[in-house]
Amino acid sequence: MAHLSLKKIEKVYANGFKAVHGVDLEVRDGEFMVFVGPSGCAKSTLLRMIAGLESITGGELHIGSKKVNELAPKQRGIAMVFQNYALYPHMTVYENLAFGLKLAGTPKPEVAQRVRHAAQLLEMEHLLERYPKQLSGGQAQRVAVGRAIVKKPEVFLFDEPLSNLDAKLRASMRVRLTELHRNLRESGQPATVVYVTHDQVEAMTMGERICVLKEGVIQQVDTPTALYDHPANAFVASFIGSPEMNIHEAQLQPQGEGLAVVLGGQVLPLPAAKAQPLRSRSGAVKFGLRPEHVTALPREGSLAVPCSLRFVEHMGSEVFVHFSIGETAMTARVPADQLGELAGKTRGAAHVFHLQLERCHLFDAETGANLLL
Repeated sequence: MAHLSLKKIEKVYANGFKAVHGVDLEVRDGEFMVFVGPSGCAKSTLLRMIAGLESITGGELHIGSKKVNELAPKQRGIAMVFQNYALYPHMTVYENLAFGLKLAGTPKPEVAQRVRHAAQLLEMEHLLERYPKQLSGGQAQRVAVGRAIVKKPEVFLFDEPLSNLDAKLRASMRVRLTELHRNLRESGQPATVVYVTHDQVEAMTMGERICVLKEGVIQQVDTPTALYDHPANAFVASFIGSPEMNIHEAQLQPQGEGLAVVLGGQVLPLPAAKAQPLRSRSGAVKFGLRPEHVTALPREGSLAVPCSLRFVEHMGSEVFVHFSIGETAMTARVPADQLGELAGKTRGAAHVFHLQLERCHLFDAETGANLLL
């Protein structure tokens, strides 16, 4: 086990394109860290730099106490699991797991012990004599993870390992990998993990901390709960959460001794706790409110706002209701059993939604920074 330290890490390609911009990040011993962001945000590039598969243009990378900028991948004490399983088709599962150890000259009894231990952790003892063509996608991915485990690396690197699986298998593998991390810790072989994904559901359910990236720049590093409740900026707020936060341009203006937000032609008085930090501010802002903080039924402290219905998405136990405040499109996340009279309404019908303004966010109109942090 080892911690990772990235200090002012940069990546500039030969054509002058700068993919990674001075990344500073500490990954703790035994931590499960997730890199998340949209395509092209450099999360995989950063992972490959840690692995030694991409050169580092600037800055320093340490694994434990060792600077590894110039070290080959095999000298870094890492094991990497890729999106493609890349199993040897002519070898059994046991032979696939043992192959790297045999190349390294590991004694046969130790090879057997490590392979059996990995198979037990991944609940695949019954698969050891099968060949890759006899495995399901989830089983093949478990073998790929097993090959990393037997190496006993200081750091595990995962590059979108579940993206080739169907939705049901992805969900079950999320649980398996999270349990694996805990089991390794409990078995005395704690694992420092860096996991790359573009799927914010994977990030939120698996990561102990999450590093949100955009265009090669870290936007925020924090726990899933902190990212969700206290996003540093409008990008993080919109990226984390499904359906995404309602974020719209609005105007902040004085109202009596407090402040109000003008959104879609409606004046929304801000609760005192939100207005107090912004008492000297007015003008353009971005207003944010998560769909679950818009309700079809009144709640204590909520503000009733007249709206017009657009369309409804039925998601089983929940319903996503899309509506407009003036010309501003909004989404509410409503329990299906609270749909009530909305169920019979058609597009354009008038309705009243209730906004929990004590849960709103306000962002700088230009920088996107959260004004309430």
